[in-house]
Parts: sequence; structure tokens; C-alpha cells
Amino acid sequence: MLKKLRKGLWNYRYFTLIVLTPLLLLPLPVVVGSKEAECAFVLLLMATYWVTEVIPLSITAMLPAILFPMFGIMTSTGVAKEYFKDFHFLLVGVICLATSIEKWGLHRRIALRLVTMVGVNPAWLLLGFMSGCAFLSMWVQNTSAVMMTMPIVEAVLQQILGAKERGCVGEDNPNLQLDDNDDNIDKIKEIVSNRKDLEGPEETFTGIQIHTLQEPAGAQASVCLAAAPSRTKQDLMICKAMCIGIAYSSNIGGIATLPGTSPNLIFSEYLNQIYPNCNCINFGNWLLLCLPISVIMLLLTWIWLYWLFIGSDIRFLWRCGGDHSEKEKAARKVIEDEFKLLGTMSSQEIVTAVVFLLMVLLWLTRSPGFMPGWSTLFPHHSGYITDATVALLLGLSFFILPANGPYKKYEAMISWKEFQASMPWKVALLVGGGFALAEGTKESGLSLWVAKLLVPLGDLPILATIVVACIIVTTVTEVASNAATITIFLPILSPLAEAIHVNPLYVLIPTTLCTSFSFLLPVSNPPNAVVFTYGHIDIMDMVKAGLGVNVIGVLAVVFAVVTWGVPLFNLNTYPDWAPVHPGFNSTTP
Repeated sequence: MLKKLRKGLWNYRYFTLIVLTPLLLLPLPVVVGSKEAECAFVLLLMATYWVTEVIPLSITAMLPAILFPMFGIMTSTGVAKEYFKDFHFLLVGVICLATSIEKWGLHRRIALRLVTMVGVNPAWLLLGFMSGCAFLSMWVQNTSAVMMTMPIVEAVLQQILGAKERGCVGEDNPNLQLDDNDDNIDKIKEIVSNRKDLEGPEETFTGIQIHTLQEPAGAQASVCLAAAPSRTKQDLMICKAMCIGIAYSSNIGGIATLPGTSPNLIFSEYLNQIYPNCNCINFGNWLLLCLPISVIMLLLTWIWLYWLFIGSDIRFLWRCGGDHSEKEKAARKVIEDEFKLLGTMSSQEIVTAVVFLLMVLLWLTRSPGFMPGWSTLFPHHSGYITDATVALLLGLSFFILPANGPYKKYEAMISWKEFQASMPWKVALLVGGGFALAEGTKESGLSLWVAKLLVPLGDLPILATIVVACIIVTTVTEVASNAATITIFLPILSPLAEAIHVNPLYVLIPTTLCTSFSFLLPVSNPPNAVVFTYGHIDIMDMVKAGLGVNVIGVLAVVFAVVTWGVPLFNLNTYPDWAPVHPGFNSTTP
């Protein structure tokens, strides 16, 4: 009887948490009864549901539309306006570009070209794949970048492992036939769906993303190990380093651009909403700050993974020539054959590449800061044009530009069905809920109450405050979705910066970047889950590697912000676009 009761409670643990959480928080609106307490009830309820994921994140995001009108914090119309912002137009434009890149195979050409440039030595091969995946994730969904790259990585690994073991599953496959496997696709979908980590535009799985997915090595590993007992430990370590490197590089590359990952976009739109006079963040200066961070992190992560899994011999750094081993020759053959199979660039790839380069160029030159940008061509509409305007204009062009020549039936570069399959609508709701929550904290006075509560922190050095905030956010994002984490912390950290009279960007930028550092567990984010299904790594491999990369990430971000970030965003001065609260302590860096 007791056993059945325990089983029943366990089966209904999510339902129990859904019901108990609002009951435990009920004293806030009932006993205290102030607007601040009522908004705190909504904030804590949403934070609990987001962290535990007992109900879908996007459904939790709609709670402000129900509770804020009931508590008299905001009208229903006022809440609804927060659910669609400039961010969503930027997201639409970027997803249009990503859909075209994936549909016409431009991503494979980019990834293979980058790999062929670095060589086939295991260390350089690891750097090549990590660089290719990081570059792709700057422009497309992180999960998409991993799913584009992993089939190529797996085929190369099969060649390396099969160079001495031709009877194994990883036997020579010079044409790199990437077989589809429905069971594997379902498995990956299930793992990532169970994680429900909506960290942004990079979490949607579509037919476009899946059609290149090879059968992972989960089933292969056991067969290979049985059929090839001579497989060396070094072979297995190379597999581990490659897989983990791909997962980590997708997150590292995503932070380099504003549309690269959702925490960046959420942060940008939060600034526009809470500090409407702040025009400090745009694509160009974000790239100036974060691209060096990505490069530093990528190189240090590469060295860390090489040392951890492959060996401490660093002579490969200057050993560029010489004879190649049989494994290296096999790997080179796979990459070269696959690149040859792509043939010359198709007209569709050329069109996609031109639009992609044009989008980046217009982003960089809209308002670069050190010189007048093209937005000054519209002097009477200053501030009206944003990065979303560019993304939407060029993104929608994919629905107009013909995919074929005049002698074939007219077909646009992408269709609505393909775009709809790639568009993360759940993320749009999640982000909208975060904006509604932020506006509610402002309207109710909760943000001001929190700011007054945090005044004693003004006695701490600002660098210590930033480091503590980064560590807390990095820890939380390992078990909660990246988008949910940044949505929870922005309304807290922004009043904190105002309370200690520090430029809010000084606190918000590093914590936003650290939100993407979910490296510890396979369930921390979908890219980790995808590479885990290939069967080459276990959880402890990822934990050991992830701890080091988390340290690298936090140190790189803090170093960047306090060095070139200070003059880039004028972080040493309290801006006139941020409110001044009388009587608050001031802190200097």
C-alpha cells in the first residue's frame, strides 16, 4: 500500500508542484497585499515553473496575461502589447536566412572548407570542426549548427577508427553516405523535447535540420567495441574531444552576434523597453566586444579539450608538415571526397551567400559609432530604423527571389512551410512573457523596491559584484533554460546596477553572456543532448570538460568587459539614460 502511494506521488510530482507552488506563495498577495507583493507572487511563481519546467516554458510565459490584470498591475491590452516587440521581427528575418542556408546546403560548404584549411592532425581537425560549428552558430540556430556538423564529424571519426579496423561498423566510407534513421531522429527529438530548453532561436527541430542527420554511434559503439577490441584508448579520447568540442563551440560562437542566441536578443530588447533612450547596443559594437571573447574562448577550450582527452604533447603546434598516418590520410580522404561531391556553388547558394553578406554589412554599417552610418540618410527619422528592419527586409526577400532560372517554373528561395517549420514560435511566446514580466515589475514598483533592498551591495567593489552575478547565472543556467534564466535575472540585476549607481551595462552584459555557458550536462541544452546521443561520451566526460570551460568563459567575459568593454560602452560613467535614485550608494570600478 505504502509502495503504491509513493509511486502515485512520484507519478504526480509535477502536478503536486504545480498546485503547491502558488499555495505556498499565496501569503504575498493575501497577507501583504501591496502591488509589489502581488507582482513578486507572479515573478516567483513563473521563476519556479521555469526552473522546474513542470509545465511548458511558453505556457508559463503567458501567466502575466492572466495574473497582471487580475491583480490590477496592468490592463489586459497593456500586457498583450508586450508579447510582440522589435525582437520578434529580428527573429523572423534571421530565421528566413537560416532556412535558406540549410535548404540549399551552404552550411556544409562552409564547414567543410574551414576543416580542409586546418589539416587532418587530430588537434587541428578538432580546431577546424569547432571553428566551423562556431561560425555557423553565429548566424543560425545553435542546435542546427550542431546537427549540420555532427554527421560530417561522425563520418570522419569512423574513418579514423576504421583505419586499422576495417571490419567494424566504421569501415571505409569514402563517399560519406550519411544515412537517415527515423529511430535516431525520434530519439534526439525526445531527449531535447524532454529538456525543453528553449534557449532561443536555436532550439527548433525541423525537417530541414534533420535530413542530413546520420545514424549516431550510440548503437554503433557497442557493435564496434565488440567487433574491434583492439581500439585504443586514444581513439576513444579523440571521439570524446570531437563530440564535446562541437557542442561547446556552438554556444561559444552564438554569443558573438546579437542574433546568435536568444539571451543576447532578450537583453537587447530589454534595454529598449526599460531604457528607451539607451542606443548603446547594436550589431556592430556587440560584435566588437564579443567576437574576441568567442575567439579567446574557442582557442582556450580547444587547448583544454586537447589536454584533457588527447594528451599534453603540444608539439603539434609547430609540426605542420611531414608524413601523415594512415588515420590522418583516411580522414583527409573523407573530407576531400565530401567536398568534391558538393561540386561548384549552385545559383541558390550564391544568392543566399550574397544576401547573408549584405545583411551583415548593413548591420555593421547602420550605426557603427565611430563614424556616421547609413541610417543618417534618414535624418528626419532618427532611431526609427533598427537591426530588425534590415533583417526583416532581407529575410522577406527570400520569399520573392526566384530559386531557378527563367526556363523553369517560378519558385521562391524558401516557402512558408519551410519557414514555419524552422520558426521557433514557442520562443516568441517565452520572450514575450519575459518582456511582460519586466514591464509588470516596473509598473508595480517591485523593481524600485528591489533596488532599495540592494543598496548595501554598493559597499562591494563592482568587479566582485559582477563576478558573483556571473557565477550565479552560470550555475542556474545549467539546470534551467538559457532564455528563462536571463528573463528571470534581468529584472533583478538591472535594479541592482541602479542601486549601486553603476552603469547597468556593466552588470547586464557579462551576466547575459554567461547565461549561454551551459556546458556541464547533456540536458543543459539541446546541442549537448544531440552529441550525447552519438554514444561516444558519458556524463562525467561532459562534467569534467564543462567545469573547465565554465571557468574559461567567466574569466574571458570579465576580462573583456573590464578592458575593451569599458571604452567601447563608456562603462565607467553612470549614463543619463538610467534613472538616478536619491540616497543610493555609488561604487566605482
